[in-house]
Amino acid sequence: MEWNPQTLQFLSECFLRTLSPSPEPRRHAESSLAEAAARPNYALAVLRLVAEPSIDDQIRQAAAVNFKNHLRLRWASDDAPVPDPEKDQIKTLIVPLMLSATPKIQSQLSEALALIGHHDFPKSWPSLLPELVANLQKASQSSDYASINGILGTANSIFKKFRFQYKTKDLLLDLKYCLDNFAAPLLEVFLKTASLIDAGGVPASTLRQLFESQRLCCRIFYSLNFQELPEFFEDHMKEWMGEFRKYLTTSYPALESSGADGVAVVDELRAAVCENINLYMEKNEEEFQGFLNDFALAVWTLLGNVSQLSSRDRLAITAIKFLTTVSTSVHHTLFASDGVIPQICQCIVIPNVRLRDDDEELFEMNYIEFIRRDMEGSDLDTRRRIACELLKGIATHYGDAVKSIVSAQIQSLLSSFAANPGVNWKDKDCAIYLVVSLATKKAGASVVSTELVDVQSFFESVIVPELQSSDVNGYPMLKAGALKFFTMFRTQISKHVALKFFPDLVRFLTAESNVVHSYAASCIEKLLLVKDEGGGARYTSADINPIFAMLMNNLFSAFKLPESEENQYVMKCIMRVLAVVDISVDVARVCIEGLGSLLAEVCKNPKNPIFNHYLFESVAILVRRACERDSSLVSIFEASLFPRLEIILSNDVTEFFPYTFQLLAQLVELNRPPIPPIYMQIFEILLSPESWKRSSNVPALVRLLQAFLQKAPNEISQGDRLTKVLGIFDTLIQSSSTSEQGFYVLNTVIESLEYNAIKPYISHVWAALFRELQKRRTVKLIKSLLIFMSLFLIKHGSAIVVDTMNSVQPDIFIVILNQFWIPNLKLITGAIELKLTAVASTRLICESPVLLDPAASVSWGKMVDSIVTLLSRPEEDRVEEEPDMPDIAENAGYTTTFVLLYNAGKKEEDPLKDIRDPREFFVASLSRLSALSPGRYPKVISENVDPANQAALLQLCNTYNLPLV
Repeated sequence: MEWNPQTLQFLSECFLRTLSPSPEPRRHAESSLAEAAARPNYALAVLRLVAEPSIDDQIRQAAAVNFKNHLRLRWASDDAPVPDPEKDQIKTLIVPLMLSATPKIQSQLSEALALIGHHDFPKSWPSLLPELVANLQKASQSSDYASINGILGTANSIFKKFRFQYKTKDLLLDLKYCLDNFAAPLLEVFLKTASLIDAGGVPASTLRQLFESQRLCCRIFYSLNFQELPEFFEDHMKEWMGEFRKYLTTSYPALESSGADGVAVVDELRAAVCENINLYMEKNEEEFQGFLNDFALAVWTLLGNVSQLSSRDRLAITAIKFLTTVSTSVHHTLFASDGVIPQICQCIVIPNVRLRDDDEELFEMNYIEFIRRDMEGSDLDTRRRIACELLKGIATHYGDAVKSIVSAQIQSLLSSFAANPGVNWKDKDCAIYLVVSLATKKAGASVVSTELVDVQSFFESVIVPELQSSDVNGYPMLKAGALKFFTMFRTQISKHVALKFFPDLVRFLTAESNVVHSYAASCIEKLLLVKDEGGGARYTSADINPIFAMLMNNLFSAFKLPESEENQYVMKCIMRVLAVVDISVDVARVCIEGLGSLLAEVCKNPKNPIFNHYLFESVAILVRRACERDSSLVSIFEASLFPRLEIILSNDVTEFFPYTFQLLAQLVELNRPPIPPIYMQIFEILLSPESWKRSSNVPALVRLLQAFLQKAPNEISQGDRLTKVLGIFDTLIQSSSTSEQGFYVLNTVIESLEYNAIKPYISHVWAALFRELQKRRTVKLIKSLLIFMSLFLIKHGSAIVVDTMNSVQPDIFIVILNQFWIPNLKLITGAIELKLTAVASTRLICESPVLLDPAASVSWGKMVDSIVTLLSRPEEDRVEEEPDMPDIAENAGYTTTFVLLYNAGKKEEDPLKDIRDPREFFVASLSRLSALSPGRYPKVISENVDPANQAALLQLCNTYNLPLV
């Protein structure tokens, strides 16, 4: 893409239209940009547009976002990556452009720079750090804090990798390079900024920039110190710690008196300081101990002055985390003095555990976020949870003291509630929360336990009154707490007690509060997963059947309550119930209609991917379990689902394509041949190249194609259908991300079709495979090739394998055997795959004239050696970690992705059902072969098989009492 006025105009118009509120121009613009993105220099052209001052800011901002997302997809992609010359130009332009940009564009370019850095820094971008340091020193001299903060923000982004990656030699070399270049300039800027803050008389707007600069310095400090304590930071610890302590103990009225925004700026710096001292406490305790008492006192005092406003949560949480770390360390004696633990309980724990107005507002206004924090354990960053974590920390050394103080506190709270329930209901909530949050789970166990109360009696005296309350809408936060307790301690509450309250749980599904009916659904769902000691389900269909009609009615009715139209907890409960209950014809009809109408509704505007997933899983489990009992029900499901699935395909609801193809595959497999004509219409859509363009569709389309190959082999053999199927295979194996899927197609063709049908195509198949083998020799490709060759050999015999390969290129078979089959056989994993390749390899050495020829005795012996390795050694001893694992993080960001439907999964077929034990098959075949030429094969084995494998082979012969002669 050339940079000229026409390109500038084309891109400007496209980005302007992407901001249109109307979907049509927006889609058209996105399509034009997607097409342009495939051309070289596209990213460079977009970056130049971002730099063009004459263009409207909104357009430039949209272009900056597109530039960042384009780099995320293409910078290090296997398929169509950004060309190297274009990369070099982008690296030259991006730093100065980022520093001169407006704040919104700067943040996008900073993220883009960090994305490049993730792949290229420092090895492929050695000029970046010197360029950043030079710009930082220049900006520091002129006190240009807009540029300083831009550079520090970028450095913070690229150094973050030191927090998250495993410690390796390469990572430590990268870290040393960054420390050598950046540690000293960082301290210089930090101390200079500190002196400007101390000098005073700075206007509030400038002071904000100075505090932001110090916060960024603190975050970089955290990254550079995360792996280990660097020498530079150890030598300058006094300077760093002196400034850190000052920010925790000094007040800054110019900012803190200017309203919530000013307080937030100071709090963010203090929170970053608390994270740094917490890091030193965890990792550098010995070097840090000289500063500990001062910091403990500073944090304790600071916590006493932090109000309950939610805007100050992050500071309170990081400060309490620091005290928690101290409580579990060798310095825990700081908490041993008389009165300290009761004071912590009174002054820190109880005030932070009690419900605040903000919590009530969140409960009512944003139930999803409330549940995420409260029920799903992501509330480690809430005051309520971290205050309880502090108690748990102190309890590691002072368990009895904590237990007696907290138990007394719980009783006091319950007594306060009993005295005036209407006014003091928050005390009861606080008591329940303490019991639930201080419960512990032993390592490796699923059972939660508590020493604070007797679970059974607490349940009956405190929880049951809430469950039996006739008003499902009264005191909803207490109801939610009671349901959470029931869910948390579900394994300890005996079955006969719990069953009494199933009708109450069903009743709570009608509660107006979204949290309450979500918790009721979650409680039922989790109860149905409880296993008894023998591993069997505690609650079965017999327990659900009596309440099933009311349960399903209330679950489906819950979707009609405001804000719960797509409630994922209710949907997950439906899925779990359908996995347990007995599914009759009537149940199947009612449930598929209910699920079908939900499906029709979400197709209009898919919003909640988790809800959608459980919806499709529910459909899949209903279809699977109903048809297992009565295969004639498949027509009922087809009648209900086809119109909905057709809407998905015709309206281009791309998010649901992978699910749709998996459900169709499930329905195809449930039909008896010949399959109805409507399916063959779907098959034609499946063969269209357009369907395969979206990578997220590929695994589901392959799954559907496999179903057709298995159920309609005759139909597929007709016309040019098989040509098109093998064309799909050829396309898929050319990309490393889809090559495995290509082999699934090929293997199913071999398994399902007669040899005469595939005979005209087989030389083209081998040619395609050899082409890929020349291009890339990855472990994944070679293993897939071995499995295919083994399957082909099992189905059609070794002679056809050898002859068809050699017809493509003379004597290629023996080359492939020696270079790929023999050395890589040991890498095969999976029980069916192991059996398949071991049996095929055994048949090759016992049946193929090529290998039985005395001239091939070395290859014969090496193959025996590989088979013995495969069959005698455990997987972890013979399989090295695969080097070609994809980086999941590279695909971050919202895209339609393939999600496997567990309940529509393909049953793995064993092509060798008649062979039970591949070891016995191997030894028996070898024994029969050796009996035909006594003395010949033991000699070949002694010359070519590894001594350890010779011993393993002898042991196998003894095990099955089959000698080699």
